[in-house]
Amino acid sequence: MTEEITAALIKFRDERDWAQFHNPKDLALALNIEAAELLELFLWKNAEDANVDKIKEELADVFSYALLLAEKYNLDVKQIILDKIKLNDAKYPVDKAKGTAKKYNEL
Repeated sequence: MTEEITAALIKFRDERDWAQFHNPKDLALALNIEAAELLELFLWKNAEDANVDKIKEELADVFSYALLLAEKYNLDVKQIILDKIKLNDAKYPVDKAKGTAKKYNEL
């Protein structure tokens, strides 16, 4: 699934000659900026009052830049997420982490 989306993003980018702007640093910056725009949708309101259509748009931007950044480093998105889940499983064992928001070094 991510391969299909990444291919569509690259096609869109290349048709506009934007690859020249998509170096890893700028992709990381864009990802952070879009994440901040997502956060802004929740500023000064209850979560249920946020505009879902705007959330979809900003979340799509976040995912898009993340996928393009992963592509730059030839990373398998599925694998790096599964690897991170495994890492977190070791850091946050169920018997210690269940029901708490404490960081792993505070468990």
